[in-house]
Order: sequence, then C-alpha cells, then structure tokens
Amino acid sequence: MKQSVQRAHGVRIAGTGMAVPPRIVTNDELARKIDTSDEWINQRTGIRQRHIADESISLFDLASQALHQAVDRSAIDPSQIDLVICATLTPDMCCPSTAAKLADDIGATPAGALDISAACAGFVYAMNLMASQIETGRCRNVAVIGAELISRITDWNDRRTCILFGDGAGAAIFSATDDPRQGCLHQTLASDGSKWHLLYAPKREADLPENSNGFTGAYDTLQMSGREVYKFAVATIQASIDQALAACDISPSDLAMVVAHQSNRRILESARDRLGLPESKFYINIDRYGNTSAASVPICLHELSQQQRIGPGDLVLFVGIGGGFTWATSLWRL
Repeated sequence: MKQSVQRAHGVRIAGTGMAVPPRIVTNDELARKIDTSDEWINQRTGIRQRHIADESISLFDLASQALHQAVDRSAIDPSQIDLVICATLTPDMCCPSTAAKLADDIGATPAGALDISAACAGFVYAMNLMASQIETGRCRNVAVIGAELISRITDWNDRRTCILFGDGAGAAIFSATDDPRQGCLHQTLASDGSKWHLLYAPKREADLPENSNGFTGAYDTLQMSGREVYKFAVATIQASIDQALAACDISPSDLAMVVAHQSNRRILESARDRLGLPESKFYINIDRYGNTSAASVPICLHELSQQQRIGPGDLVLFVGIGGGFTWATSLWRL
C-alpha cells in the first residue's frame, strides 16, 4: 500500500462525542405545515426525522456537550490539548470564534483556536489540518469539532430545503503516536467557487447571483438549486473516493468503512453500489438526523466508535462535500 507522505508521528483517535437537541421533528410534522409528505421526503432523501434546536440552545451549547464527551472518553487532560478547531457555518457570533470559547470551556487555554467554514466538508477539512499539525510534531493533542444549527438559516416555508436539514454537533480528540503508519494516509482539500450560486445564504440583495429566479425572498437562509447540487455531489463523491484509493493503491474491499457526509441517501447508496461495498461498510444515519452539515461526519464517527464497528488497524475513508463548493477526503489507518 502506498502512503502519500512521510511523517514523523502517527495520529490516533483518542475519544469521540456527539450532541443533538432533544426536539425531534418528523416528516409528518413538516407535512402539517408545508406541501409535502413522509413518503415524498423519504423517497427523495432517505430522511425520516431530524433534531431541531429551540431558541434556548446555542451552537456553543451543542459543541460543548460533544467536546466534553470526547475529552472524557479520551482520558487526556484538557490542559494538554494544543489546538482546538471548530468547523461550522452557523456560529453564534462572528467574534469570538466558537473554538476559542470551547478551549476555555474545557480548560485548554492557551491552546490555539480557530473556526473554519467549509460547509458540509468542514469536519473533514479540519481533520486534514489537524493531521498535518500532529504528523509534523507541532501539536500532540488536537480537538476537532463539527457543529451546526442549520435550522437558524433555514426557510421553513421552502420545501426544497426545510426537509433536508437538522441540528447537531460531533467532536473528536486526536493524539500523536510513535507509529507513523497510523493516522492519515492520504488527504485532499478542494473547492470550486464558480458554483457558489448553487447553494448560498445571502444577507442582502447585493449578494444574489445574476440569475436569482429561484430566490425565495428570505435573506439569511439557504438557497439551493437542488438538481444541480445533486449532480455535482454524485460525480464528486465518486471521483474523490477513486482518487484516494488510487493514491494509496488499495481497493474498495480493503476499506473497513466509508464515513461520508450525510447529504442524501440516494447519493450515498449510488457511491456504495459503484464501489461494490455492502451496507455494513458504508455508514448511513441520515434517516435519524437529516443533513447536519459539518456535524454529520463526526456524529457518524462517534456512533461507529460506540458501536465498536471500527477499531485499530482498520482502513477508514472520510469524505465531505459542501457548499462553496468545497470537498475533502481523508483516508486513515486507525
């Protein structure tokens, strides 16, 4: 098996955590407010329910819950954490960063702290940045969080988008190991800003694209050209997986698990079928959480870890695709 880079240290996942709001909104509940049905939503997306935060819950609340779980399971003293990265496109405030507040919350001060915005690819982006810091010896322990309150930027009268999204947070603590074969074997970060108008959240009229015929009229909410986004996601997830496997000279059957951003069940099943993987090797939980953007991959990672479906020595491929457009892959030997 080829390895893309040589590094001084390996990386292990020391602990994971997740948090979702207690309120569950089913498809039937949405159908009482907009022109849709449980059957229509499930057939097109695979979603049956999602967790939605009420006004008393902040993004920081969810991120903090997930991070505290991850720290507790890692058995690492928070004072030993060198860097905190939070992936989100829905921070409570533009300043301070959510990551800085989280570092203080767990007692990691004066750890470095930054938020990154790469939409649904955010957590995989953050994983790749984290791996580079640990592999080179610049950090020993890094906390990575993906957290979103997508309900706060959702137009609940737009059935094209409101059926898709949910709120949640996931977190993981990563630590250095003496085995350089452990950790990230291959990674990619990519973007295509020319397609920004297919998925965006305008704040004012000047933010609208030239052809804004599909604009709902609700600023500060997600506007999406669903058909074009779907086509882009199908092609990109397949090409990204192929690239990662080829870079390390492995076949799909070598993978213990694919952990992909939960965008749409049909997109995920298309990729799984093309790879020839059984359901047990391509994790899907979108039916229970909907699309939680940057939180979806770490929520999957936490559930898989808790279910003991992945473990030391396994090859696991992480994939994220989001608005921007942004996409990333991260192939790991756990």
